[in-house]
Amino acid sequence: MTEKEGFQSARLQAEPIQNPKSKIPNRLTQATPRIYVACLAAYNNGKLHGRWIDVERDAASIRSEIHQMLASSPEPDAEEWAIHWYENWEGIEIGENEDIERVANLAEMLMKHGVAFAAYCQYRGKDAEEEGFLENYAGEYETESDFAQELWQELGLLQQSENLGIDNYINWEAIARDLFISDYYSVEVGERQVYVFHR
Repeated sequence: MTEKEGFQSARLQAEPIQNPKSKIPNRLTQATPRIYVACLAAYNNGKLHGRWIDVERDAASIRSEIHQMLASSPEPDAEEWAIHWYENWEGIEIGENEDIERVANLAEMLMKHGVAFAAYCQYRGKDAEEEGFLENYAGEYETESDFAQELWQELGLLQQSENLGIDNYINWEAIARDLFISDYYSVEVGERQVYVFHR
């Protein structure tokens, strides 16, 4: 059995855990984020030994399960491990040697804030933190132009243009292009679905 086949077999044996309800409108509808942690002593000797671990929990609990996996390794005195697979992370990348504290934190933020947080992580990478997300998240829109139009409405500029009778001549794509060059950026996650953030 190859390592990937082993991952797939382990995935089929596990019951998916549904995401709890969230106040965030773009909440997840999939199973809890998981990682597959492999015993490197076994792996280096041509054996597949590891465990899928749900990570919507504290780091100490995750480490405890990793230690249990190593204790049952076919190789004696196994100590080293690596993350060889992961799923249900909505595009967030998890490295082989990712710090477990960060894994637990990312999973918590993903379950709390939904796909928007995953989009933020795709752009910010290792610098993604909850504080920055909350400060910079501007919302979900179909297009950048829709965001530009809503921004103008909030600022009262749309009403002013309507009063002047020039609202039908506004080029929303051009306005959006200017906004996203300097003040905002967006992450496209689907057809007519973008998440907008302050720079």
